[in-house]
Amino acid sequence: MFRLKNIRLTSFAVALWALAVAALFSCSGPAPKPPVAQIIPHVDSTLGDVRVDNYYWLRNRDDSAVTAYLEAENAYTAAVMKHTETFQKELYDEMLGRIKETDLTVPFREDSFYYYMRMEEGKQYSIQCRKKGSLDAPEEILLDINPMAVGHDYFELGTFSVSPDHRLLAYSVDTAGSEVFTLYVKDLTTGAMLSDTIPNTSYTVHWAADNSTLFYTTLDEIVRPDKLFRHTLGQPIATDVLVYQEPDEAYSVYIDRSKSKKYIFIALGSNSETEMYYLEADNPTGTFKLFLPRQNEVKYFIDHQGDYFYIHTNEGAENFRLFKTPISDPSRKSWVEIIPNRDSVYLEGIEVFRDFLVLYERENGLRKIRVDNLIDNTSHYVSFPEPIYIFWPTNNIEYNTDSLRFAYMSLVTPQTVYDYNMTTKAMVLKRQYEVLGGYDTANYTSERQFATAPDGIKVPISLVYRKGMTKDGSHPLLLRGYGSYGSSTEPTFNSDRLSLVDRGFVYALAHVRGGSEMGRWWYEEGRLLHKKNTFTDFIACADYLVREKYTSPDRLAASGASAGGLLMGAIANLRPDLFKVIIADVPFVDVVNTMLDPTIPLTVTEYTEWGNPNEKEYYDYIKSYAPYENVEAKNYPNILVTAGLNDPRVQYWEPAKWTAKLRAMKTDTNRLLLKTNMGAGHGGASGRYDYLKETALEYAFILDVLGINK
Repeated sequence: MFRLKNIRLTSFAVALWALAVAALFSCSGPAPKPPVAQIIPHVDSTLGDVRVDNYYWLRNRDDSAVTAYLEAENAYTAAVMKHTETFQKELYDEMLGRIKETDLTVPFREDSFYYYMRMEEGKQYSIQCRKKGSLDAPEEILLDINPMAVGHDYFELGTFSVSPDHRLLAYSVDTAGSEVFTLYVKDLTTGAMLSDTIPNTSYTVHWAADNSTLFYTTLDEIVRPDKLFRHTLGQPIATDVLVYQEPDEAYSVYIDRSKSKKYIFIALGSNSETEMYYLEADNPTGTFKLFLPRQNEVKYFIDHQGDYFYIHTNEGAENFRLFKTPISDPSRKSWVEIIPNRDSVYLEGIEVFRDFLVLYERENGLRKIRVDNLIDNTSHYVSFPEPIYIFWPTNNIEYNTDSLRFAYMSLVTPQTVYDYNMTTKAMVLKRQYEVLGGYDTANYTSERQFATAPDGIKVPISLVYRKGMTKDGSHPLLLRGYGSYGSSTEPTFNSDRLSLVDRGFVYALAHVRGGSEMGRWWYEEGRLLHKKNTFTDFIACADYLVREKYTSPDRLAASGASAGGLLMGAIANLRPDLFKVIIADVPFVDVVNTMLDPTIPLTVTEYTEWGNPNEKEYYDYIKSYAPYENVEAKNYPNILVTAGLNDPRVQYWEPAKWTAKLRAMKTDTNRLLLKTNMGAGHGGASGRYDYLKETALEYAFILDVLGINK
């Protein structure tokens, strides 16, 4: 790739701004004034293909004209949505009214302590607590995030790691949304903060068994965790020992610990490969041992149980398989296969206890739990009460236990926490989180349908709606999708969603390729040179829902975030006639330019997801679907776009550039709004009340476009 010299064309700038202003005035509400700056077209030539980017200048966050542009767009969004402010407040009050504001999580036990988190009415953030000996003991507040967050527009707690003797707490904080954390250590016996403060850390931190050694990772200039350090409490940070440095920009460095607490692991990972090292936790100054060298397109993960390491890997197995090997000789020749590859069952992960092995599987799009008793060599599956559901393991800290804790929910069932006895098979309900306001699951129906993609593949759709809904095409419908990184779109419960469903909406999830809902092959068929399947699968789902009269194009909304925002950009270009409104949250829409720039966080690591555009085959393919490159002079749906100024995953300029190009080229009078959070990152607002306000804005946009005002 080479870049030609920037060209300044004043007349072109004036003409383009005129188009932008005209587009703005075509919408209801006042148009923002464009920043006082000239557009500087950026000319780029990759593999002989010359591209002109008229909005490249928006990448310069230090330019006052860029700030002015983003603030003008925010002001325009506020002006266009001003008539919905009362409605937004009603939606906010509805959603808040379903939440038990003063509440706590189910306590979990670690050694002689019970840890939990609670919330208090009127407070944005959590309070981290514990009790010693029993749940009747006095409460000890470890961290109250609320006073810590005072004076910050954004506040995120990263790691929260208590030392093995439960005397010290290592925690980290991000106050910008940039995912760059500062690590602190607190003495829980005195409440005093130690002098050990470490900037520029990532999410993962772990203690050695000596209670005075911390392993932590730091970030390079592209916000990649690339170094692992060992820190001794009380010693200057400058003397910390560099334990490992990863030179390959496709790999990140993480630190982990076995449930048995006997081993510390270095986990190195790219999107398609892993490599692991291990060290006895009671020997923190020792040398980490390489478990198995990295191999092309091979992932493996290890855990410890008794005299063995268990290895969960896709080596020679598309849907993963399981081995064990003696710790005394963990070389490849000593591996013994426990679970082979199965064509219809995806082995997502494992969890190891002293006497049990838990397998997390996925079959026919649904997650399953298999429990293997390592004492009597029997196996069984956990039964679930609904045909469409999701669960996830939670706070299984204890190694020597027969109790497995997991959270369960469905599209109609709120989050429910169970303790499952792996010996007796008894399932004990610990808590179902309350939905205030008289919510009754009996008033709602969930179901699963299948759409047929252009290549004949059946794509699952999960739906929920109020009972009594008549399929006559008149109902509004919100269709959500993601379809990247092998991340499955799960049928979760969210009480906020009731503000739509109770107004007659059908809420639907498109389980498109690029996720792992139907197994590892489902992911493989939605990445690299198969990426377009993600987009055509989603369109097939939308077409099916219209054809079966769940909705109609003038009542159909679509929503997706991040890589799901890429999906939204693609469908807006491919089938703008099919959707009335689109919500694109922090959308990854400038795929060509981002993937050509290795200085942007995540670019190099994601060559295995999207392809390397410095290679012609991938360049041509990415360019053929990238939303920003394929904006055309035609009608588009009503679109609300969001961004985070400090977002390290999808840089703010991607949604900003896409919005600007749409403004200049689209031929309709539909609404196009950009809302940039000037103090947050990828996940939007950090406080729970602020987050609800953002949701209320998006719901109000959808409802207002569809003519639903109450």
